[in-house]
Amino acid sequence: MPSKSEQLSVFPAFFRVEGKIAAVFGNGDEAYAKVRLLMNTQATIVAYADRPEADYHAYLIANRIRTIREGFEPQQVSGATLVFAATSDAESDRAIVAAARAEKIPANAVDQPDHCDFFTPALVNRAPVAVAIGTEGAGPVLAQMIRAQVDQLLAPSLGTLARLATSYRDIVERVVPKGASRRLFWRRFFSGPVADAVATGNVAEARDAADGLLQSLDEAKGYVWLVGAGPGAEDLLTLRAQRVMMEADVIVYDALVPQAIVDMGRRDAERLSVGKRKGCHSKSQEEINELLVHLGRQGKRVVRLKSGDPLVYGRAGEEMAALRAAGISYQVVPGITSAFAAAADFELPLTLRGVASSLVFTTGHDLTGHVLPDWASLAVSGATIAVYMGRTVAASVAERLMQAGLPAETTVAVIENASRSDRRLLHGILRDLPDLQHRDELTGPVMVIIGDAVAGANFELSEPLVRERARSAELLRS
Repeated sequence: MPSKSEQLSVFPAFFRVEGKIAAVFGNGDEAYAKVRLLMNTQATIVAYADRPEADYHAYLIANRIRTIREGFEPQQVSGATLVFAATSDAESDRAIVAAARAEKIPANAVDQPDHCDFFTPALVNRAPVAVAIGTEGAGPVLAQMIRAQVDQLLAPSLGTLARLATSYRDIVERVVPKGASRRLFWRRFFSGPVADAVATGNVAEARDAADGLLQSLDEAKGYVWLVGAGPGAEDLLTLRAQRVMMEADVIVYDALVPQAIVDMGRRDAERLSVGKRKGCHSKSQEEINELLVHLGRQGKRVVRLKSGDPLVYGRAGEEMAALRAAGISYQVVPGITSAFAAAADFELPLTLRGVASSLVFTTGHDLTGHVLPDWASLAVSGATIAVYMGRTVAASVAERLMQAGLPAETTVAVIENASRSDRRLLHGILRDLPDLQHRDELTGPVMVIIGDAVAGANFELSEPLVRERARSAELLRS
């Protein structure tokens, strides 16, 4: 049983107001706000406003809301289902609430919690789906902040999907057995091809998919999303990624994906770590491909969660090929790649007019072979180079680029754990880069950005790459 501090002092409920009167008393912004809130419903709004302010008056006229241009009288509340006292005068509001209570009508006095029989929530409207957020009158601003977050999570098409579900409810009750079978049907309805078609605005295709569900109740078709988890910060996960993670039966994730992001998936989803990381491969890529195919053939909806973007050094090409060969449907959900997050941390322009007009993504291991990659000549001509996984081969990277003609004084930015609260920023020049491989304290993923555009970064929050130079700088400051 929850402790008293964990119990609500109100009971969340939804009033039936279709065709019923909601009376709003007041002339200004407070009454205006209540009327706008009620316009989300099918209530019959009656505004009691003897001297409505100009904006409010215009809104009432534009929306053809019945307006009574009279001062308050107790009998005015008669016949209402809900009463809102929003006059901006505390004493007048209390009189309106008293009149409503005398008629046993629930009433709300704006900004007077002790004189409210109910509280108006911050509302997320996806009619017929609604999410109401309440703070028991203690924090309206907090409720609005939560509302904004919830609004981002819910697809704009959710209301259309819910209305489509309503049209199928009778036939589902007739042909789909109660219990697990019916729950499975609705789960597939709300998270499968039906929902995907509604999200793209194709209701006809959604109906075809729903009809197909009814006729193949025993045939579960697997689906795989290749999802970019972004560079590490939870709030850089895309809305689409968060949505599909809530739909997945299984989440297959890499070692570089923070646990906090893995935990953002559906609570009862199975979570499988495949642990691919330099020097610690718990599963080979072939084994991961086989796992995805196996889960898809079981009819599972699978999120393959990868750090950054799945199409940038994420081995997504091999996984897509395996899924295509097995006839399993899939979709790529892009993520923010680490180079972009690292540049944002450094306030670093990856392209800069007149300085750098091209950008190269590479790994440090591209420069360890005998043949110099073609892109190295781009670095000499001014391109910005973003080097993934470059810490252990930093010396080789610097040497080969300088051999290719890139000046040793070219600016370098190094970022560990880009976008995260524990990120670390270092700066220097190309000839300093070999020092990076001796920085054993850098245990997180490291991004190196090289090029003339890097000189435009903000180095106030970073430290020198070479320790001796850092110590000299400290001595000079002291």
